[in-house]
Amino acid sequence: HPQGACRPPGRGRRRALPRAGASRVVGICRRGADDERGVDRRDIPRYPPAPGYPACPDHTEKAKLWRLLDVERRAGIRLTESFAMYPTAAVSGWYLAHPEAHYFAVGKIDRDQVEDYARRKGVSVAEAEKWLSPNLGYVA
Repeated sequence: HPQGACRPPGRGRRRALPRAGASRVVGICRRGADDERGVDRRDIPRYPPAPGYPACPDHTEKAKLWRLLDVERRAGIRLTESFAMYPTAAVSGWYLAHPEAHYFAVGKIDRDQVEDYARRKGVSVAEAEKWLSPNLGYVA
């Protein structure tokens, strides 16, 4: 086999793959000139929020993506106990496109919000506080 054929793709290519996926979403959104409401689809904002970033601060949500898409088996990317991705060059996110889309960051959250989130997620308040600690508006 040619030298390097079994090595993983270089850092530049690993970073380019997620961008290519996002570009595909953008390309799908840009097909056709206007939709039925007269909105030029080329002007539709597209945002890739990702678990662990300001719009989605709970890293544990990556587990849902991994189960839904069977990521470890299909792509060889695994999650660590702290929900970091390995190999470290991996990225994940939800790719959204909508005329009213805009990026935002989740600010400080109060205890009643954490309690509600924990209840809906089916975890203890302590577990939710652990993963949302940078966003807590109170001392846990």
